[in-house]
Amino acid sequence: MTNIDVTTAHLGERAAAPAVCFVTLGCAKNEVDSAEMTKRVLSAGFDVVEDPSAADAVVVNTCSFIQAATEESLDTIFDICGLDNFENGSAKLIVAGCMPARYGADLEDELQEAKAFVPCSREDDIVEVLCAVLGVRPEASCDAFDSPYAESPSSYVKISDGCDRFCSFCAIPYIRGRYRSFPLDDVRAAVAERVAAGVREITLIAQDTGRWGEDFDEPDTTAHLLDVLAREFPATWFRLMYIEPQGVSDELLDTIAAHDNVCSYLDVPLQHASKPVLRAMNRAGDAESHRALVERIRARVPGITLRTTLIAGFPGETDDDFEELCAFLEDAEFDYAGVFPYSAEEGTRAATLDGQVDEEVKIERAQRIRDIADAIGEGRVSARIGSEMDVLVLGREEDGQLFGRAMCQAPEVDGVVYLEEGEVGDIVRVRIVDTLVYEMEGELCDGR
Repeated sequence: MTNIDVTTAHLGERAAAPAVCFVTLGCAKNEVDSAEMTKRVLSAGFDVVEDPSAADAVVVNTCSFIQAATEESLDTIFDICGLDNFENGSAKLIVAGCMPARYGADLEDELQEAKAFVPCSREDDIVEVLCAVLGVRPEASCDAFDSPYAESPSSYVKISDGCDRFCSFCAIPYIRGRYRSFPLDDVRAAVAERVAAGVREITLIAQDTGRWGEDFDEPDTTAHLLDVLAREFPATWFRLMYIEPQGVSDELLDTIAAHDNVCSYLDVPLQHASKPVLRAMNRAGDAESHRALVERIRARVPGITLRTTLIAGFPGETDDDFEELCAFLEDAEFDYAGVFPYSAEEGTRAATLDGQVDEEVKIERAQRIRDIADAIGEGRVSARIGSEMDVLVLGREEDGQLFGRAMCQAPEVDGVVYLEEGEVGDIVRVRIVDTLVYEMEGELCDGR
């Protein structure tokens, strides 16, 4: 690990400030962390560039949630180390995020290419780390820089970090630490910053959004947080993601239903429907309680869009367990579902359980669940043909095709709405005229 020992060289005395590139892998929570590190770096007088081959330092914000993500992070690191500026020694590599948090000193011993490691808990120190690696001192304060949130009309805001649930398959508590809610004023300030930068849609995220506020000295609720934000920023869309079943209170559902600017959308990761499998996962519920939850949500928020996450091939999953999951999925009719074959993660209790399922069986089961989920999801999307909805115009694809997102689509996972007209950042009223799998095509309604 590089020690923080800032030299006497000062950024303001250099002909050009060092250029830093952030490469972000993994989930939206890492995107938020990278954006916050970018702000700190810009305020210290560094330049931030998109091209790693043009950088003096590259910060790779890694993901290590599952083994595949760790492998992708390593592949990215080695690709960057092969660039000319690294080959000739003019650029420095810093590895941040989940990998150093999860593997600690073992990673430092194995990954000699990196000049510093910044785990999640130390990302606030990124300026000091860069100064030590590059041999410079930061500006005292540099207020004249473009907000990293001005690049898109959509952004994420984290409302908490960490997790206390200790699901037997998950390494997040060991990577991110125990659950801790961010104060209401801090969340409000983060939202206000993004709104001031032109953001029109804000997705509230955490490992477990439904627990926000319960750890305060005077406990609060996610419903209250959402209500405060929706009232204070009425022209901004708010979307709540990653809420465990226990957090779906009637108060929260009523808050979603009460505000036009709160997306009628919930992502509730159920993971399975078989009671024995869920208990082996250290999770509550079963197929019956899951069905009751889905029914309660839809009764309280008519027309709500629902997404879930499911794991196939968990240790000990029998044929009967799997068939129960398939039957539940067919009954529940989720709009969207993320499906993953179980991944045995080092350091988790599930990796040591008896009854590990053969890899080929896991893949076959995951594919069957995907097929069921896709058949249902594609049908629910195509049922939107002829309906009218508001769409936030997001940008253009490489071929120039304009696209946006409706309230029934979460960022990055649910497809987009293709448009013929509109300006980026506008919210336009469209009629859905066609769909292809999860994508939709919209025409502007008359007079809009």
